[in-house]
Amino acid sequence: MTIKPQWFLIESEQEYNKAIARYEEIKRVPKGSEEHKEKLLLVHFISEYEKERWDLPNVGPVELIKIRMKDFGYKSADRVKGI
Repeated sequence: MTIKPQWFLIESEQEYNKAIARYEEIKRVPKGSEEHKEKLLLVHFISEYEKERWDLPNVGPVELIKIRMKDFGYKSADRVKGI
């Protein structure tokens, strides 16, 4: 009897790493197989986790620089010091 892995929404870095490792094991399985269905589910869960954790705001490059400067407590005058 084959035990099917059960996957749920990824909620931690540990679960994310486990899902990535499993995806790497089955990424080349034939279409239509049970493992292919598992792969599709993992891709969805991994993608959602990555969007939630690391998705960048939809802004232009200048605005993104301003956001990151604010995150690090930099001011415009600080940029000139590096030049």
